[in-house]
Amino acid sequence: MQARRNSRGSPWLSKKSLRLRILFITRHFGCLRNFEAPIAQLAGEGYKLHLVALTDDILGGLPMVQRWAARTPQITFERLTSPPLEHMKADLLERVHLMVDYTRYLDPAYRDADGLVARARRRTPQGLLHLLDRRGARWWPARRTLSWALRKLESATPRRPEVDGFLAAQAPDLVLFTPLIGLGSEEQDYLSAARQLGLRTIFSVWSWDNLSSKSIIRTMPDVVTVWNDTQRQEALQLHGVPDDRIAVTGAQAFDQWFDRTPRRSRAEFSARVGLPADRPFLLWVCSALFKGSPVEASFVREWITSIRRSADPVLRDVPVLVRPHPSRLKEWATVTLDDLGPVSLFGANPVDAEAKDDYFESMFYSAAVAGLNTSAFLEAAIVGRPVYTVMLPEYRENQEGTLHFPYLLDVAGGLLHASRSLNAHLTDLRGALLEPATAAERSVRFVKAFIRPHGLEVSATARFIDVVKRRMAAPPPARARATVAAPVFHRVLAWLEREGQHGKVKEWLMSPTEYAEAVKRRDRLAADRSARAERAQQRREALEQHRAKKRSQETSKAAGDPA
Repeated sequence: MQARRNSRGSPWLSKKSLRLRILFITRHFGCLRNFEAPIAQLAGEGYKLHLVALTDDILGGLPMVQRWAARTPQITFERLTSPPLEHMKADLLERVHLMVDYTRYLDPAYRDADGLVARARRRTPQGLLHLLDRRGARWWPARRTLSWALRKLESATPRRPEVDGFLAAQAPDLVLFTPLIGLGSEEQDYLSAARQLGLRTIFSVWSWDNLSSKSIIRTMPDVVTVWNDTQRQEALQLHGVPDDRIAVTGAQAFDQWFDRTPRRSRAEFSARVGLPADRPFLLWVCSALFKGSPVEASFVREWITSIRRSADPVLRDVPVLVRPHPSRLKEWATVTLDDLGPVSLFGANPVDAEAKDDYFESMFYSAAVAGLNTSAFLEAAIVGRPVYTVMLPEYRENQEGTLHFPYLLDVAGGLLHASRSLNAHLTDLRGALLEPATAAERSVRFVKAFIRPHGLEVSATARFIDVVKRRMAAPPPARARATVAAPVFHRVLAWLEREGQHGKVKEWLMSPTEYAEAVKRRDRLAADRSARAERAQQRREALEQHRAKKRSQETSKAAGDPA
């Protein structure tokens, strides 16, 4: 039998030679950017790491892991593909998952998280939403019963057989997962299969909002690594993770910014981005806002215009550097900043050495950092820069309408200098330009609590690797028993699969957005049919008039009466 080959073209080694083998499963390779340091260190210590992505990405993830693999044979990678399920079955499974996910937003913790709830409602089958709108449906016993029933229905949905086969063939000593609970991801199927195969498992939190704004943990891994006590509480309260399975490591994703020094001088950096080097500048870091939010590029133009209209020359003439979000570049196609004085739109996703230098130096040489809601706030805090935001009604869903944004206002006294009007925000920025050291004190306190809770000198990467090694040294867990759904749930699922292709059930399984689009399509088709019928009727009437006129002419001619 031909040996199975990896993405680098070399055959897999035998199981005996892979005793220290880690399988790292992620949604797409770009997610592994936050684990570059642990991956490099583990590979350097002789561990073999096979990196597996379940989807493609457009943010430079594949070239990144290709560079890692080129440096050491200890790292291999694979973009895993599976034969597609029959369309209706795959579609139904996704909708069942979405219904289960929505039940988490019924928790009182999300009472004020209108941004997250609104986003979830837009994708949830409307049959569930209609049910929850009924009187008494949100009463906690009813809510718990509904959640239980949906979980049972979900357990009746089979996963792809390729999932179990892949993990059994790999036979790793440990399986790492991140971000695991992304919406619509198959990672949780792999976690469930790994537990049933008796493999050691760790779910490593990917970002500061990973536990609060995504899906829910369906199968409990052996260990969940979190950044800080705030995320520990999220794991306990929002996901029901037992306390003895939670490991607080700090945010290993940000270790690379500690003790880093700029590669270029201020003058060289300023020349690169096209800003004057003789004055302090402000840095605006863009966000990945919810779908349907006002376009941030337009707001940035408004923000800079307000700065230019200031009566204070310190603020009015300040240069501005804008870093676009790598997933929102298209919105800048129709927005220009060229007429707003010394302004530069500059920066790429920091997944290679040059882009990282650009990113770090953008923060390091800035006088202050501003934005709406982005993890770049955390990195700016590490660099020691004061961080500012303006909380306007049009962006409430993206800020106070989430669970994670308030952490920036509350943890360790708060990181953000937040204002509720542009005028107050501009006053704050002027203070940062005049007294940057005083303004940055919040950043230091926040980093101690949120980024490196074990001490500023304690590497989160070292703590993370220690957790990995201890898990690998522990005995393998007992095989988890497969969840067996009652026959009634199999029958319900089969009924939904059959009836969900047409009629009222099909409408119930649609999200409000899909239903609205379907109604528009139906109305448009009806209007088109009506218009076609009207045009056909007009043609028939015109033809009949023509024929009548011709008959009249023929009759007149036959009677000798000239027409």
